[in-house]
Amino acid sequence: MNYPAQGDYIDIHTHGSEPLPGIFTVETLMAHENREPVDLKGITFTTGIHPWHLDEENKDLLLGRVRVLAASSHIAAIGEAGFDRIRGASAPLQKEIFEKQVIISEKNHKPLVIHCVRAWDELLSEHKRLRPKMPWLVHGFRGKPELALQLVAKGMYLSFWFEFVLRSESAALLKRVPPQRIFLETDGAGVDIRDIYKKVSADLKIAEEKLKTLIYSNFHEFFKLNLRTT
Repeated sequence: MNYPAQGDYIDIHTHGSEPLPGIFTVETLMAHENREPVDLKGITFTTGIHPWHLDEENKDLLLGRVRVLAASSHIAAIGEAGFDRIRGASAPLQKEIFEKQVIISEKNHKPLVIHCVRAWDELLSEHKRLRPKMPWLVHGFRGKPELALQLVAKGMYLSFWFEFVLRSESAALLKRVPPQRIFLETDGAGVDIRDIYKKVSADLKIAEEKLKTLIYSNFHEFFKLNLRTT
């Protein structure tokens, strides 16, 4: 996998990204898209089966694709995988495929990126039952501080929903989450990750460079890498 340079802005979850100087992106390749990871400076990749794009007819094909791609050195993590009570496949199928992606994550020693909408009980239950050794990252989080702390207590990382984190009311949540567990993202929405860092650094009352260093350290901890300074 490629690595961020110290001083880069890290966008932990996005879609359709292009290399930009000073910005390191984690690009999501959803299995149904049939895209391949490539060696691009400033970008690394995840791959997984999103619950929106899953059904009984394609589940085996998509799982096979994720299993193959998971072995690639360009794939840093599995996902986004997860649960969605609003949209997507049936709840039993979502659970089945989520569990199989956890197995892929564990087998390949790569962390898991999670999509979860109104299914926190299911997510926490699966974490308790499966007892993963690899870390989990919940992307697009915009829940209450009590839920955030519950997830963090289980060893999970949180990346905040870009639209929510730019609002003034997000400051209260940001201040409650341990800084060693946070990431920031654009989710392919066309917003500038630098604007998000600026807002969060102001909310946390720390210098932007300190926030970049913090998230750089979180990146290496999440992906179980030795710190690099290049």
